[in-house]
Amino acid sequence: MSKKSPKKNKQQRRTMLAFMRIFRYGISNFSRNVWLTVAATAVMAVTLLIVMITLVSRNVLLETVSDISKSVDMSIYLRGDAAEEDILEVKDRVESLSNVESVRYISAAQAREDQAQQNKDDPAILEAIREASNRMSATLRVSLTDINDTASLDEFTQKDGLYQQIKDPSKSPSFQGERRAAISSIGEWVKLAEVGGGTMTAVFVIISSLVVFNTIRMAIFNRKDEIYMMKLIGAGKEFIRGPFLVEAVMYGVIAAVVATAAGFGLVMAARQPLAQYGLPIENTLASMAESVGLILVGMILLGSLIGVVSSYIATRKHLRV
Repeated sequence: MSKKSPKKNKQQRRTMLAFMRIFRYGISNFSRNVWLTVAATAVMAVTLLIVMITLVSRNVLLETVSDISKSVDMSIYLRGDAAEEDILEVKDRVESLSNVESVRYISAAQAREDQAQQNKDDPAILEAIREASNRMSATLRVSLTDINDTASLDEFTQKDGLYQQIKDPSKSPSFQGERRAAISSIGEWVKLAEVGGGTMTAVFVIISSLVVFNTIRMAIFNRKDEIYMMKLIGAGKEFIRGPFLVEAVMYGVIAAVVATAAGFGLVMAARQPLAQYGLPIENTLASMAESVGLILVGMILLGSLIGVVSSYIATRKHLRV
């Protein structure tokens, strides 16, 4: 046992020494051709920045939709003279529907009082409210979990027998017509942003991969004499390919740091303009600030993955060892 231990330690030292040399050669290769290095790093930084901005934009849009969902409710109108127990029964049925978060009942008397209070300084409107007192509707204000999903409400208003008996025939539910089209358009914008961001990310990942691939390919051709000498002295495949992988990882690491810094800068710059348009950015900023380390690690891993895959393909195709 004692005889094997020195051999094992010696092998470990050799492995560590080889790894350190690979790492050193990779750093040396990285700094040899400045323009290729800058080009590859810049393209990858743009790619990672687009990924980051896409995720941030998606989060802001989802928060916007969530806020709108909480503030926008759907109205179901019932006859003001309908029996209270029938109205409460319809309210209970609506509350049991899927996607319904809450239901608030406003009686005809309460609706009349609210309108009178809102227009207390306008005698003409107050007179109109008094004349129309018998025609006031009771209202069920329905808050949905997903404002784009009104299927359960649609089915209820079309098929429920009790609702059909006490509904206000002069007023359609507010989730139909123009209100519904406006609500649907919000969901469409979110989907469009997700698809557009995903498409841009995919395009730039491909471009970045091609740039790294060609950078490594040119590096292989420029160092063919060195590679030939390394093969002559018995260097293994991993030792010859290793520096190119290290070089590609460095592209990813530096690009990730640049993209993360630029991403935070852009989000901070957009903070005030977005707030002026009522878009909720504060929660996203707080989450980013709390997770800055995790974001940076994720960006480094993604950048390194793009670099390693591109470098691996390039060395497999162009590096004959």
